[in-house]
Parts: sequence; C-alpha cells; structure tokens
Amino acid sequence: MSEPKPRVALFVTCLVDLYRPSVGFAAIRLLEQAGCQVEVPRLQTCCGQPAYNSGDRATARDLARPVIDAFLPYDHVVAPSGSCAGMIAKHYPGLFDNDPHYRARAEALAARTHELVSFLVDVRGVERVQARHAGVAAYHDSCSGLRELGIRAQPRRLLAGVEGLTVKELAEPELCCGFGGTFCVKYPEISTRMVSDKVKDIEATGADTLLAGDMGCLLNMAGRLHRQGSPVQVRHVAEVLADMTRDVPPIAGA
Repeated sequence: MSEPKPRVALFVTCLVDLYRPSVGFAAIRLLEQAGCQVEVPRLQTCCGQPAYNSGDRATARDLARPVIDAFLPYDHVVAPSGSCAGMIAKHYPGLFDNDPHYRARAEALAARTHELVSFLVDVRGVERVQARHAGVAAYHDSCSGLRELGIRAQPRRLLAGVEGLTVKELAEPELCCGFGGTFCVKYPEISTRMVSDKVKDIEATGADTLLAGDMGCLLNMAGRLHRQGSPVQVRHVAEVLADMTRDVPPIAGA
C-alpha cells in the first residue's frame, strides 16, 4: 500500500499574485511532479514582511496571525520566494514573544515552511526535472534565500539537468541586487547603484537569461536591464524547471 501524498500548502506571495501568476502555476506543477497534494489556502494574505522590515511589529503580527491559522493544518508550507519563506520560518516566532499561544503555533509553522527549490531537493529528494530551455543563464542568489535559508546549491543542482541549458556564474553572485524590500524606497540612489553593478555583472557573463528565486529581485533587475536596453531575458527559476518558458513570456522590465 502506497504512502499518502504529503499535503502541501502553497504560499503564493504578493508579488507572484500581482505580477507573475505563472510562477505559482509553475510551483504547483513542480510540487505535483514531486508527489505532493497541493492546495492554495484561500485566506492567505501578505506574510507581513514589509511591515516587519519597516519596524511596524504590530501590523506584522496582525498579518501573521491569519497566515498561521490558514497554513498550520498542512504537512508543509512552500513558497516560491526565499524572502517570504524566510519571514515565516525565521521571524514569525519572535513576533509573539509575549503571546505563548501564538508563539507555539508560529514555531510549529516555521518548522514546516520551505522555499520551493529547497523543498524539492532537500525534503522531496528531487534530483532531476523534465525540462528544456536552450540558452545560457546566469543565476542570482537572493539575500534572504542565501543567508537565512542556505539556498545556493539546490537551484544549480536542478538547473544542471535542464536540457539545452548552460549556467554561467556571476563574478559576485551573492551581492544584493539593491531591491531589499523597503530598502529601495528608503535609499533609491544606493539601490540604483547596486542594481547597476549587478546588471554589469550579468551582462559580463554573456548569458541571454537571468534566473533567480525571488520576484522582488527579478522585478528590480528586469527593470534596470530594460532601462539600459539589455536583451537579457528575466525569469523565475521555477518557470524554467517546470518547462513553461515556451508558453510564458519573460518578465517585463518597467
């Protein structure tokens, strides 16, 4: 008798919902291929990270409570974003230091929350995906995914099995792109300089495609590439791994 499929709740994220729903569909395809039963809780809202990063802990708590209530019943929670997954997995418990009931619930949710590609590789043991993408790609490591969740080797491991794809490393793949959530609003001049340096690094690889696992980073870099007239296409890594690039256009820069 086969084991039941794990129930996985997909945390879609605000940016995916508003700007790139195809990333959500790509995540569902990948999770189902990995043997999961995927559901998208209808009551999910923002994870509260913008408020948290701005120092507004009260609003962050107000947003975190319904997320905890909606997602706690599942075996795993998966987000196609290192920053949102990091918020839930690393910062939710500390929001409730003065609320023992929600502190315990937040800790339970944190323990079962994962970024998408990390979940596929580290939890489900996926070693290869059935995908094709002809071309050369550069991969950007988002700050939250890399530093909070230890995501670096996992996307490269799966991308190495994509038929027709060559991955070129950036000279400084771990440097921030300058988005940083509210950072780019508070310090626009510094942010612009950072993303300009990142674009130079991307173009120096000769890659025709830029990949990353966080929509904030991708939108920021796509915008700068577009404004500088670069032909480099920008995509979320899930779209390549789910073999959706022939059906979904690249992320448009503004």
